[in-house]
Amino acid sequence: MFPVALTLLLLQHPHLVNSSEDGRRICTGKSVVRSRGDVVIAGFYPLYSWELFVQSLNDPSLQQHNIQIILKKYQLLLTLLLAVEEINKNPHLLPNMTLGFEIYSAHYSGTDLLEDPLTWLSGKNINNPNYTCRRDSKAIAALTGTSSTSVPIGTLLDVYNLPQFIFGSFDPLLSDHGKFGTVYQMAAKDTGLALAMVSLMLHFSWTWVGLFITEDNFGVWFLSDLRKEMGKIGVCFAFENMITYNALADYSDDLSMYRQLMDSSTNVIIIYGDSKFLLSFIVKFGHILITGKVWIMNSPYDDITIGKRYFLIHSFHASLTFSHHHRNTAGFTNFILTETLSKNSENNSLPRSWIQSVYCILIKSDCRDLGHCSYNATLHWLLRYIFDMTMSDESYNIYNAVYAVANALHQMLLYHMEEPRVHSGQPRALLSLQLHPFLKKIQFTNPVGDQVVLNEERKLEAAYDIKSFWNFPEGLGQRVKVGEFSPFRPHDQQLILFENLIEWPIGITKTPQSVCTESCGPGFRKASLEGNATCCFDCILCPENEISNATDMEQCVRCADHQFANTQKNHCLMKTESFLAYEDPLGLALVCTALCCSVLTAAVLGVFIKHQDTPIVKANNRGLSYILLISLTCCFLCSLLFLGRPHAASCILQHPTFAVVFTVAVSTVLAKTITVVLAFTLTAPGRSMRQWLVSRAPNLIIPICTLIQVTLCSLWLGISPPFIDTDAHSEYGHVIILCNKGSLTAFYCVLGYLGALAMASFTVAFLVRNLPDTFNEAKFLTFSMLVFCSVWLTFLPVYHSAKGKVMVAVEVFSILASSGGLLGCIFAPKCYIILIRPERNSLHRFRERPPGGNKS
Repeated sequence: MFPVALTLLLLQHPHLVNSSEDGRRICTGKSVVRSRGDVVIAGFYPLYSWELFVQSLNDPSLQQHNIQIILKKYQLLLTLLLAVEEINKNPHLLPNMTLGFEIYSAHYSGTDLLEDPLTWLSGKNINNPNYTCRRDSKAIAALTGTSSTSVPIGTLLDVYNLPQFIFGSFDPLLSDHGKFGTVYQMAAKDTGLALAMVSLMLHFSWTWVGLFITEDNFGVWFLSDLRKEMGKIGVCFAFENMITYNALADYSDDLSMYRQLMDSSTNVIIIYGDSKFLLSFIVKFGHILITGKVWIMNSPYDDITIGKRYFLIHSFHASLTFSHHHRNTAGFTNFILTETLSKNSENNSLPRSWIQSVYCILIKSDCRDLGHCSYNATLHWLLRYIFDMTMSDESYNIYNAVYAVANALHQMLLYHMEEPRVHSGQPRALLSLQLHPFLKKIQFTNPVGDQVVLNEERKLEAAYDIKSFWNFPEGLGQRVKVGEFSPFRPHDQQLILFENLIEWPIGITKTPQSVCTESCGPGFRKASLEGNATCCFDCILCPENEISNATDMEQCVRCADHQFANTQKNHCLMKTESFLAYEDPLGLALVCTALCCSVLTAAVLGVFIKHQDTPIVKANNRGLSYILLISLTCCFLCSLLFLGRPHAASCILQHPTFAVVFTVAVSTVLAKTITVVLAFTLTAPGRSMRQWLVSRAPNLIIPICTLIQVTLCSLWLGISPPFIDTDAHSEYGHVIILCNKGSLTAFYCVLGYLGALAMASFTVAFLVRNLPDTFNEAKFLTFSMLVFCSVWLTFLPVYHSAKGKVMVAVEVFSILASSGGLLGCIFAPKCYIILIRPERNSLHRFRERPPGGNKS
């Protein structure tokens, strides 16, 4: 009874008529509302919907469908009325011609979809196929809404070549111009909706989302785009639930869907579908209180059925909806208020009658007499909070469709301006077929200032307004714009949000989080879990000398050679240069030791020079002792080349200098040893080799051995000389500045030659260690070479196992120890006699023989 009562009320508007133009009795009124004009546009509006409710909670199978008025569709009527009035009052658009309209209520039942279009085509509001009550048809175009009604109606109207304008969502199916050559879609393409939603997720760092989507072509296309965009930024689905309309009507799956919602760790859920799907979904879960979930939708609640339980469902009040962005038509709000409130109560205008009837029937259920309903205090409130005062997407598309028809018709009339008129003086019958060429290339700027293009190939991508529902204490909601997305801005500025305007779900006071795994902080990297989504992972600490300085890094980054990772593994620090500096305690100790030893050696040399005529100095080959003391002084000083920051000169001089001066020292020891051998074995009268000792031939060993070493060092420096190098890996946090030896073969040849010379000196000294005589130094030479060889044999493994400063310190220590061993073992006893026991340093003492034949 409600649709019938409502229809009767709608017929009372003074500007609208429903009368018959001829006397045929078969032509009777059936349209909801109509307005006369030279040409007429028909609108098939979904003014009614269905509501599914359960009669008994104990038995969900007891269901009932109830026809309901979609009160918000009242705006569609006013939009058409506004556009027609603006065009009819515009002297520059369709002069001397008026637009009219006829509004029909699109049936919600698929079997009756074509009843109203056939009634309109028949001419007088009755379904008579292939029969028209009009002598001159004034039908010029039709407005239809969703694809479920547009496809069958478009197939019918295509037979008559009548343009059909779709004011609902863009449907790729209707882009097949081979099947729907007379269909024009006013809505912008939704190709950027997936990117807009993913940009919102990226802004809030939501990487774990659920999805409810229709199992149809719309859902498949959108899901493909959504997966593509989500894959770019690493957003994953906690679940994907593709639902058919039959599944929504089946209550057997309620428990599993409810558990899926409640058990999932995601706090963000996307719902995508047409108005019918969204309505069905909300009605289905209206009795379930779901808190803590953010719902992202592709369209607002324009089609929510209004009944006695009109109040918005609290579970969905925190939704974020994406609707097409457009400017509000100038004067639209004032037009609504004027058309609704300015008429006097006696006339009971269409808007007042509609609102009054709905208010009485649905809100005041006990009101049986419309005259007893007091609505003056609540009428403005109903307009503000039930009827949107801003133009919806569908209303805006209707507004542009009417202007598209008017502009195309105006251009067509100008094109045929010179054609003769019929005898009645009226324009000849306008053929809709002639209108299509003008519609296909129409492009104009509407009164709002937006460009309108019907050619789908030239249509721009849609921009979106992001709106949130504010839940009021009474349970009513107000939709508030909280942001917008525009694909035409730079990439990092496409999304604009006003977070302070967003009302989050019940129980959440700050921006909710929705992740499968908490982000891996700096110092960690993500490790995927086999069999899980990419958003579910483990966090693993970065390995040695690698860092991650951002969250959720896939791989750690190795620090440069001159840097090292801090303990938190989130930052690379500059390594400090490491070398054995003079200022270091160890370096300072070695420098002091080297200088003291060199000074001591020089002092010993001075003592020997001062007492050069004493028997003990003469008996041990005074010249060779001087050479040995000078070379030992150089040995102590050459250790200073290994200290301090390495540079090119020091690197080149280090080992060659060390090798040469030590070769001189060791060869001198060898010469002294051979001299002792010759002195005790070749001094008998008449021996032919006596002249060797007299001629000091053993002294030639020093230049010969030294020349060989100098040759080896020259080859080394000529082939691959030492150079400055760095070692960034041996010591944590340090870059070791060192001298690279260049050719290791040359280095070991030089060192091996020196070792062979030392072993020869030790062997010879060891063989003559028991020769008699008071001033025989064979034992001291043997012991000194034993110390020398022991030091360098110990040095080799320690040197190769040490790094950095320690390696240099070991080498310097070996130089000082071996040099000190030679100095102490050879010259300490002599200095003791010279300085402490001078009575033993005499010719008389030299000639004495102790008991046993060997005096010390």
